[in-house]
Amino acid sequence: MKKRIAALALFSALSCSIPLFAGGKTETSLTVAAGAGLTDALNACAALYADVEPSVRITPVFGASGSLQAQISQGAPIDVFISASPRFMDALEKQGLLSPGTRRNLLANSIVLVVPKDSKGIDSFEDVPALNHAFIALGEPSSVPVGQYAEEVLRFYGILEDAKKKAVYGKDVRQVLSYVENGDAAAGIVYLTDALSSVKVRVAAAAPPVSHAPVLFPAAAMQGGPREKEARAFLDWLSSPEAQAVFASFGFKEP
Repeated sequence: MKKRIAALALFSALSCSIPLFAGGKTETSLTVAAGAGLTDALNACAALYADVEPSVRITPVFGASGSLQAQISQGAPIDVFISASPRFMDALEKQGLLSPGTRRNLLANSIVLVVPKDSKGIDSFEDVPALNHAFIALGEPSSVPVGQYAEEVLRFYGILEDAKKKAVYGKDVRQVLSYVENGDAAAGIVYLTDALSSVKVRVAAAAPPVSHAPVLFPAAAMQGGPREKEARAFLDWLSSPEAQAVFASFGFKEP
């Protein structure tokens, strides 16, 4: 019931206005749901796409990938979904909600341990058990992909259970980052791109690729919507060198 209410709330928010194009013509508005870690990069891409395709306006909706997937499953009017993990895209594909042939791995990322900028004493994942009474910020693993990757990394180092005792959980990667920025946690595990977006934290350690599953951001258009053609075109543009250069400027990598 809560998921259905969330979907209806999202529908109402997205339907509250009808954008007009010059001359009184209605422009096409594409709603793009994406993991919170894509906030800065996708907003930049949306602004650039306004010059590429002036008749199409991109309306981003950000949140935890698991929460967005649940809303789409309940009927939220989303045209394009960019997940921070294949897991949630797989769920939509099993439901038959993806437009055939549109799914692709759009981006890749890295996992890092961050600490407050002037913090000392934490320079590796192995230092996490020494936090004593301090907290480590993690994403909620059931809905936040970076939380899943974090658990894999901590398990790799044999310190997962110890870290759980010191954990404070964020609803998305940006909240995890904010816990460290605001001093509510002595360390946190986030994407490299989120670490690069903040002047209040530093990267204490990078997780080796062998310690976790590949960090891939799959994207796809939703099937059966009235804007499926425009959604496919936007997805193709996101894969173009022009858009990939924008993503790269925020620290993302090609898959």
